[in-house]
Amino acid sequence: MALLACTGAGLACSMGAAPSALLVLPQNRVLATAPIANIMDNKPFVNVPPFGMCSSIANPAVAAATAAALGALTPAPCVPVTPAPWVPGAVTVLIGEMPALDMNAKLLCTWAGVISVTSPGQTAVVA
Repeated sequence: MALLACTGAGLACSMGAAPSALLVLPQNRVLATAPIANIMDNKPFVNVPPFGMCSSIANPAVAAATAAALGALTPAPCVPVTPAPWVPGAVTVLIGEMPALDMNAKLLCTWAGVISVTSPGQTAVVA
């Protein structure tokens, strides 16, 4: 059993330089201490803010900066691209008719980063 994530949950990206915090809009109308997230809360800049600088060579901005620096890895500003939902989510708990987002879920960025929940943002609701 894992804690469900809500607005303010800590996020980390394997290719990012800084932590970030999940943003959940109150559209699902399920609150603990803040709106609870579901697996579809994956929208860049709406739900998933940038993680500082990106170091993934799969990111075109990083690739261009690295090429300009004659092959020395040069990070570029993070611009998350997350077209797929969080996986797997808490399939036994539905928020807005979708599985709830829990501490075990991962979100894949197109630029090869793996985004994970580092802290749930609340301690009252367990899936």
